[in-house]
Amino acid sequence: MTQPSQWTIGIIGGSGLYAIDALEDVERLVIDTPWGAPSDTLVRGRIGATNFVFLPRHGRGHRLSPTEVNARANIHALKLAGCTDVLAISAIGSLREELPPGRFVAVDQFIDRTVHRDTSFFGAGLVAHVSMADPVCPRLSVFAAEAAERAGASVARGGTYLAMEGPQFSTRAESYLYRQWGADVIGMTAMPEAKLAREAELPYALIGMVTDYDCWREDEAHVEVDAVLAQLSANAATARELVTQLAALLPPQRTPSPIDTVLDQALITHISHVDRAKAESLGPIVSRVLAGRGG
Repeated sequence: MTQPSQWTIGIIGGSGLYAIDALEDVERLVIDTPWGAPSDTLVRGRIGATNFVFLPRHGRGHRLSPTEVNARANIHALKLAGCTDVLAISAIGSLREELPPGRFVAVDQFIDRTVHRDTSFFGAGLVAHVSMADPVCPRLSVFAAEAAERAGASVARGGTYLAMEGPQFSTRAESYLYRQWGADVIGMTAMPEAKLAREAELPYALIGMVTDYDCWREDEAHVEVDAVLAQLSANAATARELVTQLAALLPPQRTPSPIDTVLDQALITHISHVDRAKAESLGPIVSRVLAGRGG
């Protein structure tokens, strides 16, 4: 099966980013998946020659808590909508003095501390173990970081994101611990989203928008939603411009990525023992690799 030569970028909008006004030729897609409905209607359109599919992670109006976000449905829906790559734009807290509110971070590593979420498309009847050693697509991350800078953001290139369950913010002891672990920023939504994107063979990158310092700074007020919302509003316009700049930066032709075929080295169930109903439910996530194995 040939790999796509045109970009279709899935944009997952985090807190504060619920629409992309620059999209043209807009089409709204109501998609259901074996895991249920995604967070909201997908919006497909283009900016210049680049195709985008936008999905607000928490739903418009922010209706879903981090634990309630159906990440399997979201990633599966983006795959069904024809996305070739996924860029998440997310609100984050800072665990480092040098990452103040308003700074953007091109995340390149994750620590997963979520505990109540479905983390894989695979299971009984069809087992896969994808590598997460390098969890983001370096190519897409570089494009996104440059786009953010062109949009006017100050961008830190590289950083470790601690994914916590939430919806409560950290205790001070937890915040100290996460800093000791080497985490740079903290959020509630990137996991298992990044894992699922890898399983779906979708190159994934995440640009985090710092809204606050986590509670490790004893001389500063602890995190409050109203302060977070104020910074979200300031970040949102830059985030929307980031997407416009990304469209201008991407080369006309999309060259293949190794992530496009990651399941070639990850699918472990022998073709003769694959559960056909399971394979059918996964649809475009596994159709390429199973066809290559005679399934």
